[in-house]
Amino acid sequence: MMSILIIIGIIFVGFVVWFVYHQRRLRLRAHLMQEAIRNRDFTFRMPTHGLLPGERAMQETLNQLGETIRQQVNQNEVESWERLTRVLTHEMMNATAPITSISQSMLNRSDVKGTPLEEGIRAIYETSRHLSDFVVNYRKMSELEKPVLTDARLYSVIDEVSKAYPQLAWEVSVPADLVVRADIGMLRQVLMNLVKNAIEANATKMVVEENSSSLFIGNDGLPIPAENRQSLFVPFFTTKRSGSGIGLSLSRRMMIQQGGTLELAETPRQGCHVAFILSFQ
Repeated sequence: MMSILIIIGIIFVGFVVWFVYHQRRLRLRAHLMQEAIRNRDFTFRMPTHGLLPGERAMQETLNQLGETIRQQVNQNEVESWERLTRVLTHEMMNATAPITSISQSMLNRSDVKGTPLEEGIRAIYETSRHLSDFVVNYRKMSELEKPVLTDARLYSVIDEVSKAYPQLAWEVSVPADLVVRADIGMLRQVLMNLVKNAIEANATKMVVEENSSSLFIGNDGLPIPAENRQSLFVPFFTTKRSGSGIGLSLSRRMMIQQGGTLELAETPRQGCHVAFILSFQ
């Protein structure tokens, strides 16, 4: 009888120790997820091994919820920037149109031609015209048609884009028979925008890998400074002297319209200084 009580006592103590340790792990898990959300990192994926069935189901749901929140946040950001951009472009057109018209008229006046005023007025005219052209081009690019989703062979689209940029060394690890649901024209444009950005950053190599319905696209160009990473998809944000700041924001919008996402990879792989992740529907 005494031995049975001892065994029961040992089992009880062991259960208490396990329970306390398990609860600490759950509290740590909750703290890590809270910090990830606070830092707007919705890509968190907590492991499910070592959990009870109910806890495992809850953790799997929370992991999926993080992805859902990330997609919703990205979509809301894109829609907010679209609304703001429409207002800004409208106001910019209203402001530049009369400046362009008046300065052009003054350049045709006989009392301006050949005088010191001509050079200054021409500078005003060229600047306002350039700004007007920029706004018009952005409007054309941002007024996207509704995507037509089809079953697209991902390798074929990547191969087509790589042939357009033979100056780069391409490392493509994508199954030849992999099919994704996407608008082929939009997908091609997104890939080309990423390649153009890489070339402008002095890249010589592109790395494309498939992993669990997402596409890793890296390059060995100049790394993106930490202070610029948060603003990378903001319309008109650019660090290039001749850049428009449209390519990446437009690319993200095209991916969202197709039911996917476009993200900057937090940890580029070896040999890549910059990398993006494309996720499909």
